[in-house]
Amino acid sequence: MDELSPTAKALLALELIQECPGISGERLGLRLGVTDRAARRYVGILREAGIPIESSPGRYGGYRVGRGFRLPPLMFSTAEALGLMMAALEGHHQASDPEDPAGSALSKIIRVLPKPVAEPAESMRRLITPRQAADGTYPDPETTAALVQACAAGRRLRIGYRRGDRDPVTMDVDPWAVSVRQGLWYLLCWSHTKDAQRVLRVDRVTTTETLPETFTPIDGLDPVTAIEDHFAQGWRYAIEVIIDAPLADIVLARKLGRLEPIDETHTRLIGSTDEPDWYAYRLAALEHTFSVVEPPELREALQVLGQRILKAAEL
Repeated sequence: MDELSPTAKALLALELIQECPGISGERLGLRLGVTDRAARRYVGILREAGIPIESSPGRYGGYRVGRGFRLPPLMFSTAEALGLMMAALEGHHQASDPEDPAGSALSKIIRVLPKPVAEPAESMRRLITPRQAADGTYPDPETTAALVQACAAGRRLRIGYRRGDRDPVTMDVDPWAVSVRQGLWYLLCWSHTKDAQRVLRVDRVTTTETLPETFTPIDGLDPVTAIEDHFAQGWRYAIEVIIDAPLADIVLARKLGRLEPIDETHTRLIGSTDEPDWYAYRLAALEHTFSVVEPPELREALQVLGQRILKAAEL
């Protein structure tokens, strides 16, 4: 690297410090191919240029870039930064792993964000279980971050929640976990307003207010399984359907309940619904043949739907 100018080496030092926060002067010098003293000189050049390079003394000390420093083009608003974090976590399974290329890129983004933005972004990456998503509605990033932080801190929330076209309702909840399921973001929580477990669509949360009450997070909670179990039970009609396909080949039915493998060519769908007609319409869109074990109301709804489709196909 001897052919590089002092300015070029100083910029390379900045890149190394950003990539390895806490890097020691000795290691920085080795990476630059210079002595410790020369490495300190390049750090001094960066500081003279107004770049906040922080250092801590001692055996385990080192250099890091001060919080809030930004290099173009990483000029993100809070919504942009958190939205990018959510998109990466949802679309790439390993984005939460700092050793993965996508995870490494996210680490670089987090390092140059101001503290009020970086903390919810890091909490989001650390706590959310990513799932591959085909479609869905993205919730507001700042609302999602508020929910995730409340989950991590064990703080009760008062939220506004929109149900269809009706006015939002107010609920006091203990937020247990936020997770992604089939392209939709969900809040798994205990509703003190309803005195029951609830799974809420995050994109329908309109407001969040942190309350003084705290709660103890559920130990060993698997949010994805809990949400799937919630969708599979609790409604008026219990559903059991046998689908003529292996579990790995089934896509659409994953939104209707919990899937259980039976053998190499059959899968059981367990769910529940208050509307057999709606459920029949969804089942009709499956890409595989199936048979209904229960309830009879669902079989009747499928018969009516089938007759309607046959009539529409008549010349």
